[in-house]
Amino acid sequence: MKSTPDYMHTDRHTLAGHTIFMAFAMLTLLAMFTLCRFGLYRYNIDLASTIPASEVLTSFFTGVRFDLMVVCILSLPLLAGCFFPSSIRLRKYLVLWLACASSVSIFFFIAELDFYREFHQRLNSLVFEYIRQDPATVISMLWNGFPVFRYLVLWVFFSWLMYRFYLLVDHASCLLVARYLPKRFSAGMGVRVLVFFLALVFIVIGARGTLRQGPPLRWGDAFHSQNLFANHLGLNGIFTLYKAASKGNGKTNKNFWLNAMPIEQATDIIKKWLLTPQDELLGGAGHPFLRRHTGASLSANPGSEKLNVVVILMESFSGAFTGALGNDYGITPEFDRLAKQGLLFKRFFSNGTHTHQGMFATLACFPNLPGYEYLMQEPEGTHKFSGLPLLLQRAGYQDIYVYNGSFSWDNQEGFFRNQGMTRFIGRDDFVDPVFVNPTWGVSDQDMFDRAVTELAAISKDKPFFAMLQTLSNHTPYALPTHLPVEPVTNMGLFDEHLTAMRYADWALGRFFQAIENEPYYKNTVFVLVGDHGFGTNNQVTDIDLLRFRVPLLVIAPGIQQAFGTTTDRVATQIDIAPTVMGLLGEPFVHQCWGRDVLSLQDDPGFGLIKPSGNDEIVGFIHDDRIVVKRPNSPSQLYQYSVTPGAATQINDQEQNQSMEKTLSAFVQRATRSLLDNSTGAGQ
Repeated sequence: MKSTPDYMHTDRHTLAGHTIFMAFAMLTLLAMFTLCRFGLYRYNIDLASTIPASEVLTSFFTGVRFDLMVVCILSLPLLAGCFFPSSIRLRKYLVLWLACASSVSIFFFIAELDFYREFHQRLNSLVFEYIRQDPATVISMLWNGFPVFRYLVLWVFFSWLMYRFYLLVDHASCLLVARYLPKRFSAGMGVRVLVFFLALVFIVIGARGTLRQGPPLRWGDAFHSQNLFANHLGLNGIFTLYKAASKGNGKTNKNFWLNAMPIEQATDIIKKWLLTPQDELLGGAGHPFLRRHTGASLSANPGSEKLNVVVILMESFSGAFTGALGNDYGITPEFDRLAKQGLLFKRFFSNGTHTHQGMFATLACFPNLPGYEYLMQEPEGTHKFSGLPLLLQRAGYQDIYVYNGSFSWDNQEGFFRNQGMTRFIGRDDFVDPVFVNPTWGVSDQDMFDRAVTELAAISKDKPFFAMLQTLSNHTPYALPTHLPVEPVTNMGLFDEHLTAMRYADWALGRFFQAIENEPYYKNTVFVLVGDHGFGTNNQVTDIDLLRFRVPLLVIAPGIQQAFGTTTDRVATQIDIAPTVMGLLGEPFVHQCWGRDVLSLQDDPGFGLIKPSGNDEIVGFIHDDRIVVKRPNSPSQLYQYSVTPGAATQINDQEQNQSMEKTLSAFVQRATRSLLDNSTGAGQ
């Protein structure tokens, strides 16, 4: 019979042995998180190619501090061993706890690899948003879009490896005690209490992440570089996910923005930015931006037939890969062809980085605000907004919304029905579709084919407003088996995404070919816009500006004769509604947070942008300058270029302060209007 090693006897589990065990266990956790950080670095090595080695080292050094915070919190149960160091059962439970904590951490690390590659953010409130929406759809998206089985095998293997290692740590601590301490060495209760408090003090200090007085280590302490990935690399995914959960699904502290300045001052600042020479203020204190606007008509003669309106919101249609915007990778030949027929905005940006924000910014004409990134699901989303559906409904237009997917996702039908839309055609309304994405719905080809039929029918009556929304260019990028375009094979990690974008572009071109001879075609304003872009290897400024760059193309009768073929004026999705209404020619009353940008003369334009999730950064763009601001952190001013994507930090304190003040006023005043339910256009 095999005898038990001497170091495993009960009397070898001493206070000294437990102290050694606790120290080794914490070092093991710290090493594990460092290896996870290195894994994230290698998995996204393309993002790190331009980061100086010194900044990478700084990121790893900073990361140790954030890792130590998590390690100390996870190590709190180990303190129990200070009072019961000889308990073999307790030590087994502690080993099991460490193995489980490590397993959970490894699970989130593996999940974060593709999460960061997709969103360029560490784990945050997006995790909870996706789970809260529809778990079945999310699971389908993950299963069909990522090598889930392979990841699960890796997770189980590394979890088992960590468990075995903690057993080894336990054995090693016993062995050290057996070899270097007297066999009859023991510690009384007084010594145990002393060791407990010393260990507790160390853990508390470590859990703060800093020796400074005041607040503990915060996410802002990781931001040391102009490179976004270098800053994010210093964070810990468990830390950021916990912060998102502890803030109630990651909502930004609204009080920071609501108290930026006296509300009267913020109102005056925003009036100067929003009002154009064609605007006449109508509202009082309750509706401070309510105004009547008179735009330039594209109709041939006064009183002629009203123009129809078709808005096409293109999923993940990034300007960074759009040929007409100077990025000719052969991904968007159909859009490039269409661009020759209309007015193309060369510096256009989405207000957010998810479809949710793209939808309400485009149609409801309201910006993406900190703490309200999922506005359509919030109580405030029940308010009336001064957007296209209501404005066109009052002008006598009929409407239709055609979409590949389910309108229950993001509460789309509830929100837009409240905003004036009346007819919805979603995934369950398609008969014999060419292809069905197992996660989301029918293909873009099916959506556009149905739109051809519906527009032909609706055009026989009064003027119409149609919203068409694509979906195929979304994870898991499920496309028809017989792909009508050549797959992209020369763009590395972006091959699958850009193949889906090329397919969406093909479906868009096919749609226009099908309707260009329809009677309503020459009497319609077509608005083609991306809902958001996606992360590239070129992170312009620490807000990752190219994620927001999307094309905006307006095709309408006489638009090139009136406004030319391209414009460099800065605009965002909240400018679409007033600009379209201005093109229709009739005066309209609204309270949009954007402007009719085609009614402006010598105005370079502006826009407010913010990522989705609980990333607290907000950007304000004016001409070729952008200021970015995070709560409780200094703002940064850049001069940027979108083609090629580049930015240079500017040390102009006066301009920095001026643009930061405008940014804060915009966020404060829009948030206050939202809370006061004064965002609509009245009766």
